[in-house]
Amino acid sequence: MRLPFLDPLYATEGAVASVYLDTSRDTGDPDRAVELRWRHAREELTAQGADARTLAALADGLDADREVSDRHGRALFCADGQLVLAEELPQPPARDTARYSRVPDAMPLAVQHAPDLPYLAVSVTRQRGVGGRPAPSADTGPGGPASEAIEGAPGAGDEIVVGVQAGRWPMSRVAPGPVTWHRFPADAWQRGAARLAGTVNRMAGESGAQAIVVRGEEGDGWAQGVFVNRLPSKLASRVITVEGTGPPVTAPGRALLEDDLATSLDGRLNERDLLHIDRFLAQRARDRAACEGMTAAVAALQRGQVEALLVNLPGVAPQQLWGGPRPTHIAASEEDLWVFGAPSARAEPVESLLIRAVVGTGAELVVVPRDELALADGVGVLLRYAAPAAP
Repeated sequence: MRLPFLDPLYATEGAVASVYLDTSRDTGDPDRAVELRWRHAREELTAQGADARTLAALADGLDADREVSDRHGRALFCADGQLVLAEELPQPPARDTARYSRVPDAMPLAVQHAPDLPYLAVSVTRQRGVGGRPAPSADTGPGGPASEAIEGAPGAGDEIVVGVQAGRWPMSRVAPGPVTWHRFPADAWQRGAARLAGTVNRMAGESGAQAIVVRGEEGDGWAQGVFVNRLPSKLASRVITVEGTGPPVTAPGRALLEDDLATSLDGRLNERDLLHIDRFLAQRARDRAACEGMTAAVAALQRGQVEALLVNLPGVAPQQLWGGPRPTHIAASEEDLWVFGAPSARAEPVESLLIRAVVGTGAELVVVPRDELALADGVGVLLRYAAPAAP
């Protein structure tokens, strides 16, 4: 996963206020609940030395997600009275946190972006007219078997309504893009599906979609089947078909087909991350000590040698590292940091220094569940080049 969205956090000098709050709106009085959480965070930031302008900018930034319903969170970063980054979180933080430090607390936000999987969501529903009649078998294209007939084929006045939305999972579940809606007379759906398949093919190419989730109505697979079988064969391996009931968008500010996307995409990694993991496993087989564990990660980040940092969920082993002004100023002790010529050194949380070094050296982040690939200290590194042999 590439991390350009974090660049603004490291473009400023001085301390940065990092705030993670549960801003869910699934309680009886969500505004009151968020206000109480913010009050506690403001008190913590004040005690750490945050100035009044920074606190005011953070307070203003809290109001931007009022249109997002249900459970979610918000990440806010502010420096010198200016909000430098604010994002909705698809999941509320495990606990509200507030920190005022020279190194932003960016790892929780980066982890919530993972796996940053590009997808398309396609909802295919039928609005009933009158005069329903027995259904013909679905047309499956040249050489394909016909699917089972459905109850109540297109009747007079029936319409096929299709919504299409591109996104990046999981962040777009609370920051969705626009939905394009298409309507077709049901008796012209064969031709309409072919045209729509061309549109979806184009969108998949533009967005790099690695999954295309197509939902049809439960017990009514005809319209969905016609569309899926009009898609180009090169997309076949990316198509995930699901059936559902109810509206495709269940709440304001949420993604099209959110529940179906969660069922289909949770636990998947994007294709680039899978390649990074395969290469990491090959490197680890040759020299485990050079690419796994905190000692290996720190040494490689100091040299700008990391192509991708792998971290486990649950997270990296809790400890503190020492950091200086530059991203590569990272070490296990203050004495080690002086060797790199750092003019100053401070003990900082390990995850904050790791993610700063990753962003500052142009590396990528791969978040992998511990039960799929357990890493020593919860961390590993895919190396850009082999370290020089010791004399």
